[in-house]
Amino acid sequence: MYKFSELIQKSKEEYHPEPRESPKEDIKGRFRVTKSDDDRRLAFGWASVSMRVDGELIEDFQKDIVEPEVLENSAYNFVEFYREGGEMHERGGAAVLVESVVFTEEKMKAMGIPEGTLPVGWWIGFKVTDQEVWERVKDGTYPMFSVEGTAQRIEAEEWG
Repeated sequence: MYKFSELIQKSKEEYHPEPRESPKEDIKGRFRVTKSDDDRRLAFGWASVSMRVDGELIEDFQKDIVEPEVLENSAYNFVEFYREGGEMHERGGAAVLVESVVFTEEKMKAMGIPEGTLPVGWWIGFKVTDQEVWERVKDGTYPMFSVEGTAQRIEAEEWG
């Protein structure tokens, strides 16, 4: 298993995941919960990251790249129309979004965050309303966020 920081910051060695037997084994859009508040049932972490701190776009396990603008628009659509957190993509009503910010290069500059400090990505926070789900977050059963959605796959040659 790779640490999140190894995926968003280039290490001295290039990142090459071992081949997987089938696409079903791929981890799709999952990021660790990096902070939680037990008393208030709050969990925070990256929902998705588009670009490493060195400016390189991230290619995920499915060889997909989410451009920063696409990520930003997707985050805004989620906040506007959904805001609900579910459990393992099987049921909704387990959490509600309480924090969301897409860190773009422009926003980080405006906030005075030095270049190369944070990746370009979407940071979220959820209040977990379901006690059983919260227990699973606390005990590590659910250690990360997994963003569910649909997209149209466009081959890189067609993109641009």
